[in-house]
Amino acid sequence: MITARACLLLLAALAGWPGVAVAAGLRLVSLNPCSDAILVEVADPDQILAISAYSRDRASSSLAPQVAARFASTHGTIEEVIALHPDVVIDGAFAAPATVAAYRRLGLRLALLGTQHDVAGSLEDVRRLAAIAGHPERGEALVRRITAALDAAAPPPGTAPVAAMVWEWGGMVVGRDTLTGELLERTGFANLPARQGYGQAAIYPIERVLAHPPQVILTVGNDRMLHHPALAALRQTVHAEFPSNLLYCGGPSIITSVQWLAQLRDRLRHAGLR
Repeated sequence: MITARACLLLLAALAGWPGVAVAAGLRLVSLNPCSDAILVEVADPDQILAISAYSRDRASSSLAPQVAARFASTHGTIEEVIALHPDVVIDGAFAAPATVAAYRRLGLRLALLGTQHDVAGSLEDVRRLAAIAGHPERGEALVRRITAALDAAAPPPGTAPVAAMVWEWGGMVVGRDTLTGELLERTGFANLPARQGYGQAAIYPIERVLAHPPQVILTVGNDRMLHHPALAALRQTVHAEFPSNLLYCGGPSIITSVQWLAQLRDRLRHAGLR
């Protein structure tokens, strides 16, 4: 049960989101797939006037298709949002400055979700959005579920980490200071590019992969480079397709991500890769 002091702390956390009132029943429009996924968990359905169109795309959505279908969606245009008459508009950290300024000129209250670099930041976003929706206790319940999933997905004590890399379109990698990188480490993998100093979205050349192959390559997408014929020479490396929709968001997506990674880790162990 969330305490009165915890409620006050959650409300105080909204100080970084100017102009956002906190009251049960606020009408919300979400323009970001990450806030979509959190709001579905912490807000009443009739509070959510619309979610982002990204959540209707299976490749990028953090919501199950049948869940996304319950809500109206927008492509984030000012005209669409104004027509819905929301109390609060929620967008991501990369919202265009001109769009942010336009919302404020029109008197719309805007909350910007932070870039989720780690688990701690993602849990804070859950708490903030739950407070905006007026249901901080639901945020705490979701935080407990995420924490329990992380604990359950942790590798057995003393297990050697499996050297892995997440290799995306164009040769980009999940590098250091990233949520997915942290989830790899928490589930028993060594995020090889991060440990070699690569940052988020850095290009990891195929020559380096061939010279220093990881034990596991998790590819995202059908980019030719990720499936280059030369990779067939890496007979001791396991190749697997990482679900693209698990790359983008934290919140409840953390639960799905760590379960997927833990299942892969256990399959590899049973197959003799240690």
